[in-house]
Amino acid sequence: MSRSYTHLVAQAPALPRGFELPLEPRLPRIGSVDAVALEERAGSLAKRSIKREAKVFALDLAIRMMDLTTLEGQDTPGKVAALASKAIRPDPSDANVPSVAAICVYPNLVPVAVQRVEGMGVKVASVATAFPSGQSPLEAKLDEVRWVVEHGADEVDMVIDRGAFLSGRYAKVYDEIVRVKEACGDTHLKVILEVAELGTYDNVRRASLLAIAAGADFIKTSTGKLPGAATLPVTLCMLEAIRDVHEETGRMVGMKPAGGIRQAKQAVQYLVQLHETLGVDWLTPDLYRLGASSLLNDVLMQLRKEKTGAYQSPDYFTLD
Repeated sequence: MSRSYTHLVAQAPALPRGFELPLEPRLPRIGSVDAVALEERAGSLAKRSIKREAKVFALDLAIRMMDLTTLEGQDTPGKVAALASKAIRPDPSDANVPSVAAICVYPNLVPVAVQRVEGMGVKVASVATAFPSGQSPLEAKLDEVRWVVEHGADEVDMVIDRGAFLSGRYAKVYDEIVRVKEACGDTHLKVILEVAELGTYDNVRRASLLAIAAGADFIKTSTGKLPGAATLPVTLCMLEAIRDVHEETGRMVGMKPAGGIRQAKQAVQYLVQLHETLGVDWLTPDLYRLGASSLLNDVLMQLRKEKTGAYQSPDYFTLD
């Protein structure tokens, strides 16, 4: 990718509202992602072995980076309260186990979540913009974003309009992210690409750069509602887009793989990939999150095993 492209992408001004011509006439071409090289590097990084001390550090870091999530139609205030308790004290028997970064809930449950984690250092993230489809009028999406922000959400996880993106209306997608970022104010914005619907690595890279240009604080792989969610190659593709923008402009954008990450081994693989691609500066919950609904228990079991030498029964930990 040419340096002139990353420079323009990182600093592109907001487009006039309703302007729906493709962005390509305004910017040089992205170029194609080398899928073979990308997948080979992702596979190679996944095979890296790490020492016990590094593994304990990685497992502890995975917990601190976790967005503990419940996004089901059967969610209730009681379920969110239980989730908040687990987020604050993942292992009640071990005070050295840190809290997770955030809990992620539907908009209507934000007030409950905010009340339950108040003063505990755990943030509240809310999905918004007609999650998971994104198929609502823009004003309805903006009203939802404003509502969750007014009710105390620290972070907003929005979905892009994949229909607009796949039909080439990149300016519409860009403008919508800009408007949502404006509605967020100081609240951090994570932009969900829903990579399973984008089809190609080229599209994933294009969508990543588009989201970054529009003001995303984080880019996120998936809603977790489709079978094809986060994978190591697609996450690497997004990390490389973040790296390229940072190398040109100095701007640091966060990353959140989500969906399908259920085992501690996977979490460690993602952290190795992060370290090797973006370096130690990104090894912080401020710049990297793991979206998870069932990952935490396995990480807790593996952490206990590394500390004591013995596996704990899964029944020992509460269900997420």
